[in-house]
Amino acid sequence: MHNNIRAILVDDEISNLKSLQRKIETLFPNIHISGVYQKPEEAIQALNDHELNILFLDIEMPRINGFELLSRLKEVNFQVIFVTAYNEYALEAFKKNAVDYVLKPIDNEDLVKAVKKALDIIKLKNESENNLKLVRLLEESISKNNKIIVPTQKGVSFIPQDEVLHLEGYEGYTKIHLINSTTITSSYNLGKFEKLLNTTFFKCHKSHIINLEKVRHFENEGYIVLDNNYRVPISKTNKKAFLSLFS
Repeated sequence: MHNNIRAILVDDEISNLKSLQRKIETLFPNIHISGVYQKPEEAIQALNDHELNILFLDIEMPRINGFELLSRLKEVNFQVIFVTAYNEYALEAFKKNAVDYVLKPIDNEDLVKAVKKALDIIKLKNESENNLKLVRLLEESISKNNKIIVPTQKGVSFIPQDEVLHLEGYEGYTKIHLINSTTITSSYNLGKFEKLLNTTFFKCHKSHIINLEKVRHFENEGYIVLDNNYRVPISKTNKKAFLSLFS
């Protein structure tokens, strides 16, 4: 999974940089080292301009130390592995959200452990982002086809909107009443469905949304009658808006 992992190395001592680069290239040949920097100022510019996944960062450097370098960045959306000769820096390193740190001289086993930890975090982050993208894509696709996604205890249902008679909010859940007289209960609240429904639906009450195409009667005492003689309450504040739809 780490064919596309990009790393940058920062250390003011060239011998340390070359040593670390050799170790990474040997132990993790699929990690692409996109830059090595001795000067913190140049590293800051590169980090602000380029996307990367892992930063190997020396702490003790002249002019700008590793902690100050991080604080000067626009954002830190990558994993940081501190490389230091002083383990007293470890506590402060973790306060700076470092994924791990390795001590100089670098032990291969310690380096492998730190890098694998970073790769695991990157993998989980990517999976989470991909899942979110998939859900959004699915919702867009389904809404274009006039279907709604209904998460249920057994899985997910995809229901054509013209088969929905009425949605009823109930204690944070939603009961979806269908034209075939069946009901599906979803863990989504009514507000979530309100955003997904097309314009043929009307919120007639804080706990009720109806399909306008299924309306058959309006009763003055405060009810709307849908297909199958199904009655739904309408609030006084929504009566005028409802009647104006048919005027």
